[in-house]
Amino acid sequence: MTNIALQQNRPLDAIVLGRAGVDLYARESQTDMADITGFNKFVGGSAANIAVAINKLGGKVGFIGCVAEDAFGDYVKRYMSGLGINLDGMKTDASGSRTSVAFTEMKPKDCTVLIYRNNASDLTITPESISPKYIASAKVLVVTGTALSASPSREATLLAMQHARRSNTRVVLDVDYRPYSWRTDVDASIYYGIAASLADIVIGNREEFDMMETVIAPGNTNDDETAARFLGGNTQVVVIKAGELGSKVYCQDGHKFEQGIFRVEANKPFGSGDSFAGGLIWTLTHGGSLEEGVRNGTAAAAINVSGHSCTEAMPTKEQLFDFIEVRS
Repeated sequence: MTNIALQQNRPLDAIVLGRAGVDLYARESQTDMADITGFNKFVGGSAANIAVAINKLGGKVGFIGCVAEDAFGDYVKRYMSGLGINLDGMKTDASGSRTSVAFTEMKPKDCTVLIYRNNASDLTITPESISPKYIASAKVLVVTGTALSASPSREATLLAMQHARRSNTRVVLDVDYRPYSWRTDVDASIYYGIAASLADIVIGNREEFDMMETVIAPGNTNDDETAARFLGGNTQVVVIKAGELGSKVYCQDGHKFEQGIFRVEANKPFGSGDSFAGGLIWTLTHGGSLEEGVRNGTAAAAINVSGHSCTEAMPTKEQLFDFIEVRS
C-alpha cells in the first residue's frame, strides 16, 4: 500500500482552485437540445464539483476562485457556504465578467454540452488575491487546469502552487483540459508542463496526457512512457484514466497498479472525473492509502454518472462504502 505523507495538523483537508459556475441540466433524458422543454439548475464547474465531492464525504474544504457580482454568483456562493465549504479564497468580480454557465443534454453518450464562458469570472482571479497563509492552512491544494488557460488566473494558479510547495501543502493537478479554452495544444502543453512540475500528483485521461506531450513526445500513446516522463522532481504519482478501461497509477518509487471500473447504468458522461478526484483526495487526507483512494474515487465516479447532476449526485461516505460493499 502506498501512502502519501501529509501535514496532519491543519484546519482544512483541501483547498480547491478553479471554476465554480452554474449547470443547467435537461429535465428530460435521452432528448435532443432542440426538444428539451426545461432545465434544472445546479452549482457546477470542475473545481466546485471536486470541492463538493470532498465535502460530502466528510472532508473540510476551502475554495479559491471568482464568481460575478450577480444573482448566479450569489447562488454559487450560497450553495457552497451552505454545505460548509470555506469561501475565504472566493472573490466576487464587479467588472462585468460573468459566472460560467453550462447547458447539457441528459444522455449517456453523444451528449451535447453548451458552455458559456465569454469573459468568464473565474479567469479574473489575480495573483494579489492568493493568500499564502490560507494555502498553508490545508493539507492539499487541488488545482484544476482550466485555471491555467488565461491571465491573470494563470499567474494566480502558478503562484498558489508555489506557495503550496513552500508551505508543505501537497499539490494535486487535475488536468481538466478544455480545448476551446486554448489557442493551440502547444500553448496548453507549455503551461500544463510548468504546472505538472509543481504537482505531487497529476491526474488526467489519455487525451489530456497526449496534449501535455504535444511538444515533447508527439504521437506517443504508451502509458508507461508517459508516466516515466512526468514522474520525477516534485511529482510522486501519475494517474492515467481510461474511461471504461479503468485507470493506471504510477509512483515515483516504481510501484504501479491498475483499478477497474464499477459498472453502472450511466445517465450522463460528465462529473465522473471530478467525483474521482474528490474520492481520491478525501481518502488520502483521511489517512487512506493511494490504492484505497483510487478505488474510492472510481466508485464515487460510478455513483455520479448514474445520477442526474454533478454536485447533488456526489456520494456521502455511507453511500460510497455501501456501494463498494455491495459490489465487492
